[in-house]
Amino acid sequence: MLTGSTILLTGGTGSFGSRFVPMTLAKYKPRRIIIYSRDEMKQWEMAKLYGHLPEVRFFIGDVRDRDRLYRAMDGVDFVVHAAATKIVPTAEYNPFECVKTNINGAMNVIDACIDKGVKRCVALSTDKASAPINLYGATKLCSDKLFVAGNSYSGADKCRFSVVRYGNVMGSRGSVIPFFLSIKDKGVIPITDPRMTRFMISLEQGVELVWHAFDDMVGGEIYVKKIPSMNIVDIARAVAPGSAHETVGIRPGEKLHEQMIGVEDAPHTYEYDEHFKIIPAIHNWSKDPVRIRDGRAVAENFAYSSDNNAAWMPIEDLQQWMTDNAEKIGQF
Repeated sequence: MLTGSTILLTGGTGSFGSRFVPMTLAKYKPRRIIIYSRDEMKQWEMAKLYGHLPEVRFFIGDVRDRDRLYRAMDGVDFVVHAAATKIVPTAEYNPFECVKTNINGAMNVIDACIDKGVKRCVALSTDKASAPINLYGATKLCSDKLFVAGNSYSGADKCRFSVVRYGNVMGSRGSVIPFFLSIKDKGVIPITDPRMTRFMISLEQGVELVWHAFDDMVGGEIYVKKIPSMNIVDIARAVAPGSAHETVGIRPGEKLHEQMIGVEDAPHTYEYDEHFKIIPAIHNWSKDPVRIRDGRAVAENFAYSSDNNAAWMPIEDLQQWMTDNAEKIGQF
């Protein structure tokens, strides 16, 4: 579907864009990928890798700027919306700014996609949008709802919108693995709570889920990748074997376990071999056989969280992943 197309990626110089661009260029050979972001320094750094390619273009702009989005989307076929204010404490201390980017920005993207004739748009979400306890999660839940409803707003023959939801990416900048690596020589690893669990997903898996969403979507679906969990203590043991652990307590706005599908969504959730799909109840879409395809309805009380997961990553697997990706950890 993406072969020969023009793709615009908001927030394109972030973690997701760092893998989406080379993987998509290699697999689909699009006519053009437009990197839309507001950080000129990150664009300059990224241009050193891809600026020589005629398929890659850079466009300075902010999703808050409706007019700039309209200009950037001229001739665009597909949009991946990755731009967001994501750091939990930053959102708590700058709530108006978080709302402007994550909610107002989402509305601008939706309007621009519809009015400029974009075919399909996939928005990136987060586990924190499921039963949110912090402002970042609350704004992303609102964003998810906006993109789902955008399908009825656009009309039957215009842009289709869907959402991809996943948790923290292994080894991403500011996440727990590079943090533990940076202090492992001290001999003591701080553990928020020994009961804490987290989902484990690679950027490559995130990109592949977006590809699948573009290919599979009818409109309004929320895609959730099946991925393994790990206990925080096991992550520490994988990163710094033999180090002592010090329990320091959960930070404000932090959950003990990650959740990507809540029990309230169970009546509209379907299971597939490698992912789940939440289909919205509006317009009776959750009963639509075209959206459901070969999905299997989940149990009535189903919830998908990192503590009740059927799949768990062994310490040895994480250590092998760190060996294979040593140069990338903390760099994206």
